[in-house]
Amino acid sequence: MQDLEQNIRFMLLEVTKQMEGTLKALESPSEAAIEKIENRDNYIDNMKSVIENICFSRLHGGETLSKRGVDRLRATHIISNNLERLADHAVNIVRQTRFLTDGEFIKRYEYRPFFDEIFSALEKVYDALFRQDMSLAFKICLSESNLDMLYKKQFDRILNELRAGVETGNLITTVFIFRYLERVGDALLNVGEAIIFYILGEKFKIHQYNALRDTLAAAGREVPISDVEFQSIWGTRSGCRIGRVRGGRDGGADSQGVIFKEGEARKLIQEKINIERWDEIMPGLPPRIVALREEGASASLLLEFLSGCTIQDIVLAGEKQYLGDALLLLEETASEVWEFTKQDTPVNADYIGQCLSRLPDVYRLYPDFDTPVRMIGEVAIPPLRGLLGEARQLDRALAAPFSVFIHGDFNINNIVYDHANQRIHYIDLHRSAQSDYLQDLSVFMVSNFRLPIFDDAARERIRMVISEIYNFGREFARKHGDATYDARLCLGLIRSLLTSVRFELNRKFAKTMYLRGVFLLEKLVTSHRPPEEFRLPLDALFID
Repeated sequence: MQDLEQNIRFMLLEVTKQMEGTLKALESPSEAAIEKIENRDNYIDNMKSVIENICFSRLHGGETLSKRGVDRLRATHIISNNLERLADHAVNIVRQTRFLTDGEFIKRYEYRPFFDEIFSALEKVYDALFRQDMSLAFKICLSESNLDMLYKKQFDRILNELRAGVETGNLITTVFIFRYLERVGDALLNVGEAIIFYILGEKFKIHQYNALRDTLAAAGREVPISDVEFQSIWGTRSGCRIGRVRGGRDGGADSQGVIFKEGEARKLIQEKINIERWDEIMPGLPPRIVALREEGASASLLLEFLSGCTIQDIVLAGEKQYLGDALLLLEETASEVWEFTKQDTPVNADYIGQCLSRLPDVYRLYPDFDTPVRMIGEVAIPPLRGLLGEARQLDRALAAPFSVFIHGDFNINNIVYDHANQRIHYIDLHRSAQSDYLQDLSVFMVSNFRLPIFDDAARERIRMVISEIYNFGREFARKHGDATYDARLCLGLIRSLLTSVRFELNRKFAKTMYLRGVFLLEKLVTSHRPPEEFRLPLDALFID
């Protein structure tokens, strides 16, 4: 990739010249200086286009690239984009000088430290990228916070001077100049993070890098980050970054590795509390906590990496015997947990309330699903919200006769089956609470239903899993005198089907889920039998 190296080197030289020219334009403002910066910006734009063309032609050419090669192209493309953005900020800075009534005015303020920081960061980019120097990449990222501090100092001074009401035009123009210098830091941060991405092979924000490094250190795993293998293994909608971390060449961490989670402190602290509670209930069921580190509103958590595969993996793989063994062990585990944590106090999960709170996100994605009242002849077909209003009255009257400690997000990708040791593990536990066990069952059933596979054999496996879990739950309900099992499970399925639509971008399948949720809702609302006699139309969860 010698052509890329040369082009990045030339682009760095031109951007550095651009910033040098900008400094000179602030020292001696003139139309000639502004024109020179504008002309060089066009050249830098062209250089960015050349690098972009090289990157995309290599990516889409006939050559088979390794992941490492692809990562370098992606990083180089990001870097060139941000260098071009930096040059754009230079143009904006010199154009602001036209609005200064006194060209000497800006010299009252400390703008040179901004340029010193920028030049220092630009000097490091080439070696950081092509020598894969993590230390230099980290220093490039730090320039953003350094420029922020410099900006804050000048901004506070100008804000104070504005109160005097003197030379307000020059003061405001000067703020804009410093603001563009501060925005250069944002571009440099992106450059540094792109280099870290290339070195590690994973997208990392600098605060995530810091969190991983510090949390590993807190756990006594002093592994240089450049020696760590980081692999993203789960997507998440909770805002947490999740990945598997394995030790480097010096063997500083376990070969199995650990799970790293970084995100909102409130959620991760709650997950830690819940994991400790789960471990009291059934030791070994949750992952072991290795370390927790809090920093302001964020936190990072290291967890034991669990061997095995998720129930979702098994359903997709298609080995019936393996799936049967996993389901049997899951049912035994769930039953034992429910028996141990059962409290004979009625509890209401408020399924319809949960549903109503998430419907706006569904309609934001599919606004036409929110239908008004419709007429078939003289028969009025109520809108969904009307049906939900009726169902909510029923929901409020249908408390579970007892509560258990539930997972809270019992999706099939949050349950790990360790075949070798015949163990079930629960993961992603920040929503666990004492509640209605049917919330977990309904989430589990719908997470099977919404798997985007439609061949006959796969849907038959899904049918088997849903039927098995339904019968397991029904037997537990019979044993413990839960007479409204079907009615409450229907409420839970309505909630899960309707709210899952907001995550489904396949419009046809999203509508299938939505309509089946509406079908169950209509069946429940129009049933003239007591809740104890209601029977769930389980076929609504089967796709032929």
